[in-house]
Amino acid sequence: MSDVMIAVRHVFKSVTDSTGTLTILRDIDFSLNKGETAAIVGASGSGKSTLLSIVAGLDTPTSGTVLVDGVDLFVIDEDQRAALRAEKVGFVFQSFQLLGNLNALENVMLPLELAGRRDARATATRMLQRVGLGERLGHYPKVLSGGEQQRVALARAFVVQPAVLLADEPTGSLDFATGEKVMELMFELNREQGTTLVLVTHDRAIAQRCERRITIEAGQVVETAEAPA
Repeated sequence: MSDVMIAVRHVFKSVTDSTGTLTILRDIDFSLNKGETAAIVGASGSGKSTLLSIVAGLDTPTSGTVLVDGVDLFVIDEDQRAALRAEKVGFVFQSFQLLGNLNALENVMLPLELAGRRDARATATRMLQRVGLGERLGHYPKVLSGGEQQRVALARAFVVQPAVLLADEPTGSLDFATGEKVMELMFELNREQGTTLVLVTHDRAIAQRCERRITIEAGQVVETAEAPA
């Protein structure tokens, strides 16, 4: 059985409008093994977030493909991609993406309930305790700090024990000290669960904590670096 969890194969992405065709990604090709951590780095507008959306199957490439745990995302239909994401992929966003009408516990319970888990409440409670929010279960996002909201988002992402975690600028809305704590927690949870982590960031210090760094400039991979031993 293959150790490869994510295989990005010769992915191109172009968009066309009245002004012509813009190539966003050009021949992106790399693989990540199960449990590996990778940072996609590059300047704003380099194509990092577009690549992450394609890896998630939320956007489609102009050509090329992505395999997640051996499944070709662009051979299956959108319903099947959604089912695969629900089973195998967790997300953490810069803007937290919590549901404002649900409290912290309900936000974390949601993916478990969608999966039909009968132990959703108890499992979500344990996960929130794990991220240090055991006293905040009934609080709604609007009364939580940015760091607390991102910890709820981490709990929601990891509670289903995903095979893959995709994080898009997870500290972008946080101050430095809070961001440091959130990243430490993310890497701890990742080690505990053996998740394959793909992290988009412009922060070189965060990127250097990953086992691999994939640098993109103008839609192309210009460097793939392994972390020093």
